[in-house]
Amino acid sequence: MEIILRKEYTKFINYWLLSLLFFIGLIVIVGGLTRLTDSGLSITTWDVVKGILPPLTNVQWENAFNLYKEIPQYYLLNQNMSIDEFKTIFYWEYAHRILGRILGLLFIIPFIFIYIKKILNKKYNQNLFILFLLILLQGTVGWYMVKSGLIENTTVSHYRLAIHLNLAFILFSAIFWYFLNIKLKKNKFFFQFKSDYLVPKIFIFLIFLQITFGAFTSGLDAGKIYQSWPLMNNYFFPDDLTLKNVMNIKIFSEPSFVQFIHRKLAYIIFAYVLIMSFFIFYKKEKYMYNSTIFLLIMIFIQLILGIFTLISGAYIWIASLHQISTIFLLISSIYFYYNSLKA
Repeated sequence: MEIILRKEYTKFINYWLLSLLFFIGLIVIVGGLTRLTDSGLSITTWDVVKGILPPLTNVQWENAFNLYKEIPQYYLLNQNMSIDEFKTIFYWEYAHRILGRILGLLFIIPFIFIYIKKILNKKYNQNLFILFLLILLQGTVGWYMVKSGLIENTTVSHYRLAIHLNLAFILFSAIFWYFLNIKLKKNKFFFQFKSDYLVPKIFIFLIFLQITFGAFTSGLDAGKIYQSWPLMNNYFFPDDLTLKNVMNIKIFSEPSFVQFIHRKLAYIIFAYVLIMSFFIFYKKEKYMYNSTIFLLIMIFIQLILGIFTLISGAYIWIASLHQISTIFLLISSIYFYYNSLKA
């Protein structure tokens, strides 16, 4: 079945999908910096229309600052904050929200044009509409996440943060997959409940599991403890936890345990990729060479940046680079998985 029904629009579709990938990547980067600067709770309301413009007068800034003063993050942690300091964290969150709005428009306006012109087949139109609904859901989950830090906590729920981040990367992965299908004139399916290609499927699962624990690590500031490597303060397992702690479901809210899992998953994924790569080169599967090399490079970079983020005390720019490299690791992982599917 042909994906593009009107070939003269092939370049338009490709550029559109690439622009969506760029914006989602940018939103993830700005979102990461918003979290690293503790700026995510600076805007305490969800105004879809009114929120398009930031405060423009001194009175509006005072009103926004007064709303921030009502939440625990301010009166427990930031009582000495000046209004100029507030403006800094406000603009990080504002930029994150505005980029989300732009993404929605960047998606829906060209999509309406594509639908009216009957450029894509019916199946792809349905799939893309589902992605638009996912964008709307992402915005809703973003506000659901922010709400978790407005009443009793000084930060957002790490569980909600993980959902928010995973939705972004699922959206990114789906768009990248469609881009590859259209660019390479193929019609591969991202996931099917079959035992075929189990090895690369497990790999993708591990990548998203690691993204989840990365979000947990960020949400709990777990990177700011046990800042030694390869051991955790000379111990393999965190010395502030016991077997009794591990058996409790609340263990996933313990920063030291979350960091431990995040570390060990990184080693497992690294070893898994090395084993997959060995067999690819051993069997001389040349069609996999480029994607395998790209994946190996990104895995190595991600691992090194993770170590430096840890030992630097989660220094903001190194931590941000670690988050940015996650985007390229995901690209290399999806590209590797795509090439591994022969059908």
